[in-house]
Amino acid sequence: MTDNKTQPQTVEPDWNFTPDHDEPDDDLDDDLSLDAPEVARPINWRLLSANDAEYEWLALNEWVHWLRITFGLPASVIPPFWHRHWELVWELSALHQHWLAAYDPGQHASAAIGWMADFHTAIQRLRDWTATSGTRLDHDRPTRVTTWPGEDPFPSPIDIDIPDREEDFVDWMIADVNARAEAEAAFLRAGDAMADKA
Repeated sequence: MTDNKTQPQTVEPDWNFTPDHDEPDDDLDDDLSLDAPEVARPINWRLLSANDAEYEWLALNEWVHWLRITFGLPASVIPPFWHRHWELVWELSALHQHWLAAYDPGQHASAAIGWMADFHTAIQRLRDWTATSGTRLDHDRPTRVTTWPGEDPFPSPIDIDIPDREEDFVDWMIADVNARAEAEAAFLRAGDAMADKA
């Protein structure tokens, strides 16, 4: 004998139901577009403006923190002072943009495994760059550059202790952004001077 009180009630769907808002809300779309991520693209660090460089430095720094923690990467793969070494910046930046593209919602499902395979290969390159650069967990030195015949010798790199990685990153980024801003201002001044002569 079954108890009618415990039986699920079947409810017929209302086939004539019309939602209150069958058109997208324009205001909502506008709000969402403000938060939409930028399309992944190669970052040419040599050509970035001061504003673009600041954005890219901050985005890359955040992503590198995520990467090293998520995958448990040692300092021999991603050292704390990677930002001081352009060979590491270029490698990590390329890997970051590749990750953005691979995990874009419009990407095909196998893109993620492609990124993982490329990441596995990039780990060895990161090890090589780190070993060559001479940067370590608690101190850093500029990457040695070979002097070619006829060139003035490059200064000998000197090790420096850096007690606070985040403070050093911010100082490094600000110096880079300021140098770019000054180069932009000098370019504009030169253009103004040429226009005055014309």
